[in-house]
Amino acid sequence: MRKIISILTNKYLVASVFFIVWMLFFDQRDVFQQRDRQADLKKLEAKKQYYVQEIARTKKELEDLQNNPAALEKFAREHYLMKKDGEDIYIIEDSSAAKK
Repeated sequence: MRKIISILTNKYLVASVFFIVWMLFFDQRDVFQQRDRQADLKKLEAKKQYYVQEIARTKKELEDLQNNPAALEKFAREHYLMKKDGEDIYIIEDSSAAKK
């Protein structure tokens, strides 16, 4: 019993336990905040990768529109419903996509 009490009152053990508890729960940068910030960082890096890919795709599309008249005509027909003289345009909407 006396040995257990001497171990528990050891100043190095008490200081170590206090330090560990402080760092785990009370510190400004505790373990739980660090884990949450790591998860947020991973999400932000995934978003960054998505936007970098979208920028590259958009730049490629812009270059194609500037250099290819057929691509420009296709873009105008699809997005702005432009047509040539004497053509009719029929718009068919997917009803299952509209419900989502």
